[in-house]
Amino acid sequence: MKKFLAIVLALCLVVALAVPAYAAGDKTLKIWVPDATKEFTEKQVATFMEAHPEYADYAVTVEAVGEGDAASNMLTDLDAGADIFNFAQDQLARLVAAGALIELSEENAAIVAEENDAGSVAAATMGDLVYAYPLTSDNGYFLYYDKSVVSDPGSLEAIVADCEAAGKGFYMEINSGWYQPAFFFGAGCTLTYDTDDTGAFTACNVDYASDAGVGALKAIVALAKSPAFHNGSSIGNATNAAAIVDGTWDSGAAKDLFGDNYACAKLPTFDLNGEAVQMSGFGGFKLLGVKPQTDEEKLALCDELALFLSSGEVQLARFEEVGWGPSNLSAKADEAVQADEALSALGEQLAFDIPQGQYPGDYWSLATALGDSVIAGDYNDADDAALLEALQSFQDTCISYAK
Repeated sequence: MKKFLAIVLALCLVVALAVPAYAAGDKTLKIWVPDATKEFTEKQVATFMEAHPEYADYAVTVEAVGEGDAASNMLTDLDAGADIFNFAQDQLARLVAAGALIELSEENAAIVAEENDAGSVAAATMGDLVYAYPLTSDNGYFLYYDKSVVSDPGSLEAIVADCEAAGKGFYMEINSGWYQPAFFFGAGCTLTYDTDDTGAFTACNVDYASDAGVGALKAIVALAKSPAFHNGSSIGNATNAAAIVDGTWDSGAAKDLFGDNYACAKLPTFDLNGEAVQMSGFGGFKLLGVKPQTDEEKLALCDELALFLSSGEVQLARFEEVGWGPSNLSAKADEAVQADEALSALGEQLAFDIPQGQYPGDYWSLATALGDSVIAGDYNDADDAALLEALQSFQDTCISYAK
């Protein structure tokens, strides 16, 4: 009998040692945020913990890990990953499939849906479940321009004409899978991928090989032919520019370049087979996720803290300190946010964009090759049939990535 009890106790000890450290009774909590917000987040966590003495026995640490690295690290080693972490919305499906995110409670999901803009809520949702807390609606592209040169920022053709007349440059990165869809999506084309629960690509929804796609490609070719055109999206690398398609991350450089003539606007319309259509593109959002926990008290702390860090009050403070554009409706309505020309222009543009989903790595290289061919002048004299043939090859290759 004694020998049997000894074996049972030994087995219990082995089982106890095999349980992950965070499974039960763990009083540590790890948060991953980008370096730019590490100090800010530490201050906000301190404020939260002071207001919640019931969690006084928890030690919360904040580590600097970027959104892209955070998702990759969580997928590589979930046990060693953070309990709360920032990530970009295009990583949502992979993180859910890997079991790295716990869905929000009905109460918190309702708060998120009520308090944030529709785009950010959609970016945090899969099926009928909300898996993350929106932090920003500030990842996308729009137009920066010199208002002493550009008289009509609403029309691509007018912008290019003004730049040509002034001997100035118009910058847009047409050999990028991020910027290039502005034309194709604006023309009404589709290019998205479906994934299964493992994150594998199962289908490509694409119709670039169409009359609309040909019209979009013709518009890109026409832009590239202009002597004002320069391929690029970083205003810090632009010279003699009067207009550039760029994002909020370059607002400081744009203000320095254009000075008193600094201005912003949503993307312009472009000519599609004789009709002016609005440029579209990708929109992006930063999200805050919570890793599944087996300790109910720790899970409650994670959810409460994540809800606080994504609240309107903290989003506004984050905007004021590091310039991140809020997704929270009350924060977006703040006078200081409204006065930010870059965020206002992006806000207008996001209404025409789609959230960036997951795309195979080869897609980005394929889009670059298409843009490089345009820049090289390969399609300058191509008729509609030749352009359709090129787009059919592009489309077939996109589809092949999901087989």
